[in-house]
Amino acid sequence: MPDEPIALTGELKKWLLNDPFPRSLGVEIMELRPGYSRVRLKVTEQMTNIHGITHGGIIFTVADVAFGTASNSHGVPAVGINMNINYLKKSIPGDELVATAREENLTRRTGLYRITVENQHGELVAVASGLVYRQSR
Repeated sequence: MPDEPIALTGELKKWLLNDPFPRSLGVEIMELRPGYSRVRLKVTEQMTNIHGITHGGIIFTVADVAFGTASNSHGVPAVGINMNINYLKKSIPGDELVATAREENLTRRTGLYRITVENQHGELVAVASGLVYRQSR
């Protein structure tokens, strides 16, 4: 059933839980099912830019982790070939960012995903889209 949560086992679990960069930032997977992922990150002072707001690279990263986990949720290796992001609202230290990736289209070779990043108040911080190439097994 496509809506069933995925049991994080084997290689998928190893990759998702041991990906060093997101793990070092404290990104957590909240929900994962085929073609869908929701992750969160608590913004710290170390994640800000010279203006004291969340660095755009941090917001991009949380969106990218949701994109990567959703696109790999089918058990077929998928690698990003394009991602575009629009920043809509500033974020500050203490914010909890939640990125949600939803599959828009899936073929044998590609997948298209729409990603939203919201703060703890449900305000839209960024929207993104990503395209993956699905590798042969």
